[in-house]
Parts: sequence; C-alpha cells; structure tokens
Amino acid sequence: MPLSNEPVPPLPGAPASFATTHWSMVLAARERGSPAAQAALAELCRTYWYPLYAFIRRQGHSADLAQDLTQELFSRLLEKDFLGTVQPDKGKFRSFLLACCKHFLANERDRQRAQKRGGGAALLPLDFGSAEERYTREPFHELTPEKLFERRWALTLLDQVLARLREEMRQQGKLQTFDRLKQFLMGEKNKVSHAQIAEELGMTEGAVKVAVHRLRRRYRDLLREEIARTVDEGEQVEDEIRELFTVLGS
Repeated sequence: MPLSNEPVPPLPGAPASFATTHWSMVLAARERGSPAAQAALAELCRTYWYPLYAFIRRQGHSADLAQDLTQELFSRLLEKDFLGTVQPDKGKFRSFLLACCKHFLANERDRQRAQKRGGGAALLPLDFGSAEERYTREPFHELTPEKLFERRWALTLLDQVLARLREEMRQQGKLQTFDRLKQFLMGEKNKVSHAQIAEELGMTEGAVKVAVHRLRRRYRDLLREEIARTVDEGEQVEDEIRELFTVLGS
C-alpha cells in the first residue's frame, strides 16, 4: 500500500528521538494516577491529534470551533483523575479516542462553548494552522466523519513511521540515499529506475536494489513498532495493520 504523498508535517512537541511510549503502558498505570502515564498519554495525543480534528470538522463544526473542541477534549483527557476511568474499546487507542470524542461532542451540544473553554488548563502545542490547511485538501466524496478519522489515523501513523525512518537514515549519514530511495516505499507512479539512482549516488545498480530491500524491511519493522504503541496487546498488531490498510484501500 503506498504511503501518503503529502509532506510529513512536524510533530508538535515530539522529541527528536521519537518516544516509544505504548498505550498498554498507559493502561497499566491508570489505576495509580502515575505522572509518567499522564505524560505518555499526552505524547500519544500530540502524535495522533489531527485525525480527531478532521473528525470534528467533518461533523460540520467551523475551523475555530473545531480547534476549541479538540483542545478541550484533550484537556479533559489529561485531567488528573481521568486515567482511572479509562475503558478502552478493543484495547486500541484509536477506538478509545474516537469513542471519547463522540461522547464529548454529545455532551457539548447544549453548552456554551468557545468563550468559556479551557478554564486555565494547560494546552497541547497543536499546529492548528497546519491542520486547517491539511483539512482543505481532504476528499469530501462519500467519506463519513468516522471514515475520514480512520483514513487520517492510518496516514498519520504511516507519516510517523516514515519520519522515524528518515531520522534513522539521517543519523547514519544516509539522508541523501533515503531521499532518493523513499519513492520505492511511497508507491510513486513515475519512479526513477534503480540504474538512474545508482548513477546519481555513485553506487552499483545491485547495491541500490539491496539498499531498497533493507529500507523496506526496516520500514515494515518500524510500522509494527508504531502500531504496537497504539494497541493494548501484541497480538493485535497484525489485525490493526490489516484494518488500517483496508481503510486506505477503500
């Protein structure tokens, strides 16, 4: 399945080394009100906030109100006593977050909103300017809010994997190689041939093919690692991979 061809946006607040916090760790710590669990939940929210914003926008809310609602939801998720009440749906952070959002929006319909929102709570550093620019490029045909959420979740996850792989290659001094070979991960239609890339990089064609094979294998490993961060049990990883790629193929 090809990756998103959109540029990978920066992940606001994410450490350069890419945190490895797992949703399962958040759930394990929820009864203790652990500060580490709160920080872990915040980090997961910073990574996967845009699909939620897109879901709220597709519900018909304006950009400004969607920003307020997204921040307010996360403020409530990160409240001190929240983790003790977590009831994950199917053990997946994706399902849990969407269920929380639907419940939150249902409760918000009869309240005054933006002018009283926040209450001094700390806000996550979310790049809403970038979010609205991205949202204007979303396809509007036959995508329900739920389908848009799932599609954007899958693409956000793939972008996170690609960013991690790019950072690994940068640290190895192979950024130019990555930038030329990533087309073989992204399913680009007009790919440059192995021979052309070999000439550009001063490599043999065989060496380029080996490098592509290794890059794909590392990409698959990172994909499983990233999905493992968002599910409660290891055996759910393969099921989540199938679900997300089904979403992208539909």
